[in-house]
Amino acid sequence: MTLTPARDTAARVPDLVPAPSPGLLRRTVCEFGLTALLLLAVVSGVRWLFAPDGYGGGGVAFALLGAGVGVLLAVLMLSAPGRWSGGQLNPAVTVALWRLGVFPGREVVPYVVAQSAGSVAGTWLAGAVWGPVVSRPPVGHAVVRPGPGWGEGAVVAAEAVVLAGSTLLLARLLARPVGRRLLPYAVGLVTALVIAVLGPLSGGSANPARQFGPALLSGEVGRLWVYVAGPVLGAVAGAGLYGRRAGALGVRLPRPPVSPRRP
Repeated sequence: MTLTPARDTAARVPDLVPAPSPGLLRRTVCEFGLTALLLLAVVSGVRWLFAPDGYGGGGVAFALLGAGVGVLLAVLMLSAPGRWSGGQLNPAVTVALWRLGVFPGREVVPYVVAQSAGSVAGTWLAGAVWGPVVSRPPVGHAVVRPGPGWGEGAVVAAEAVVLAGSTLLLARLLARPVGRRLLPYAVGLVTALVIAVLGPLSGGSANPARQFGPALLSGEVGRLWVYVAGPVLGAVAGAGLYGRRAGALGVRLPRPPVSPRRP
């Protein structure tokens, strides 16, 4: 799960929303590459933490995976490509930013397509690097699975609650300059906690791109809709809740920049 918008160079506010330059193509390429790197790291982490010839799994393995992914997310968001594109790396976050009014609606589909394609590319690359062990149980391309006793409805609810809370946190941080500077670190911490706590229970995905590539390449697409619908519904709900609360408190989020018209 990642929640960062990109910088607004015109307003000189770091890590806000994508600026008119660089262009959309360059920013979507960045989202593709960063998401591919994220999935490469996730699948590699699952391979070495959960395979029999690695750490061997367990609750500590989820905590280690969460810590590693959290640190990586902060690094990716703070990198130059992350600042160009916003380092969102999560379709649900892109939807949340759009619903919060700080990301242009016309760019939602290109971003989601780039993130989904990056998920597939990164998962495939991990298989190419580590070999057949990635496709065999218990790794299974790092596809997210719910724990015993977790039905589809419970997983959707858990994923939705996580994204609703994350969207509210994102909005609060975006509303203040200090919060915008802390955003990458907050995202990394939240992601680490979600994986460590919910990983053994609901799966702890909170990111449709996290599940898309692994589910596609492993053939386990039956529950893919659960890990897509839950985060997206939560993002929309969180943005709606913040909108009502922000209106009551008189809080306004920065608006996305308008691209200059060409002559």
